[in-house]
Amino acid sequence: MSQTFGVILMMNNYFHDVATALLLSSGVAMWFIMKRLGTTTDKAVLRYFLDLQRGMAMLAKVSLFWIVLGGIPRIIFYTEFEWSNAAGKAQVPALIVKHALFVLFIGAGAYLWITINRKVRSIREKLV
Repeated sequence: MSQTFGVILMMNNYFHDVATALLLSSGVAMWFIMKRLGTTTDKAVLRYFLDLQRGMAMLAKVSLFWIVLGGIPRIIFYTEFEWSNAAGKAQVPALIVKHALFVLFIGAGAYLWITINRKVRSIREKLV
C-alpha cells in the first residue's frame, strides 16, 4: 500500500467516525431545539424552525451517506490498515464495544430524525 493511499484511507476512517458522531449530534441538537419550540403557534418561529431543520437534515443525510460509502473501504482494508498486530486477538472485545456503540449512535440518530420529521410534517400542515 502506498503512503498516499494509506493517508487517504486514514482520512476516510476519521471522516467515517466524524460522520457517525454528526448523525447523532445533529439529531440531539434538533431534538433539543424542537423541545424548546413547544407548542408555539407563531408562524415566524415555526418557519425559522423549518429552515433550521432543513439545514440540519442535510447534514444528517450527508453523514448517513458517508457512513455507508466510507464504510466500504474501511471494511475492505480493515485487517491491512487498522488491525493492530501488537494487540492481536485481545483487541476483539474493544472492537465489539466500539461497533456496538456505533450501531447505538446510528440507531439513536435515525430514531431522533424520524421523530423530528414527524414534528416537521405536523408544522408544515399548520402553516398551509
